[in-house]
Amino acid sequence: MATEGTTAFRKILHNFLSSLPFMFLVAFLLRMILIIYGVYQDRTMLVKYTDIDYHVFTDAARYITQGSSPYERATYRYTPIIAWMLTPNIYVAEVFGKFLFVSCDLIAAFLIHRLLTLQGLHSHNACKYSALWLFNPLPMAVSSRGNAESLLAVLVLSSLYYVRKRSLMKAALLYGLSVHMKIYPVTYILPILLSLQATAVEGKKPHEADGRLLKFFKTSWDLFLRLLNWDTLSFGIVSSLTFFILSFVFYHR
Repeated sequence: MATEGTTAFRKILHNFLSSLPFMFLVAFLLRMILIIYGVYQDRTMLVKYTDIDYHVFTDAARYITQGSSPYERATYRYTPIIAWMLTPNIYVAEVFGKFLFVSCDLIAAFLIHRLLTLQGLHSHNACKYSALWLFNPLPMAVSSRGNAESLLAVLVLSSLYYVRKRSLMKAALLYGLSVHMKIYPVTYILPILLSLQATAVEGKKPHEADGRLLKFFKTSWDLFLRLLNWDTLSFGIVSSLTFFILSFVFYHR
């Protein structure tokens, strides 16, 4: 009986240690340690731990709290949304933004897990793939140094999540916001639109020299026609309007 009880306890302990909540707890604590260490290194060493952009964000937030434009900070080249989000750096504590970016880093890992399970992967296996993000030194260091890339990762992954859930309005709004935050997510528009096709493109690979150019144009035209459906059009219109309205409003202000 004792042996069976020990085996059951070990199994429960193993399941807990390999569970998603435990991994998130450990990943969160590791990032907290890096933030605390970063404060120490910034105060005691010549080479600073904090990303220079984080100081730019903080200065821009300070200008906002003073009623000025964040672009009074000469090297601030981001949307004002980031500066507004980091105004607690001025009112609460300067490390607030790092906690925010670290939290977004963890949310990104959770979204990776959710996307994998939506694609049919077992939750236990999805945890293993999420761990590749949670315990990857690169995103851990980037977010704890005060870089805002984790915020963008959350927006892009959220867009993909809602595309997968077929909640296209939410996906389009988040995608438009992500392109407004930084322009490079615009490169994801073609894969997203292809995933929204009503039917899969079934094209034959040309293997003969004769008629190859004609086949290429025919396949391209078929692809274009297949992309013209309500899902792709509504996604493109809503995401574009979100991007342009945000850009216009903030430019006007």
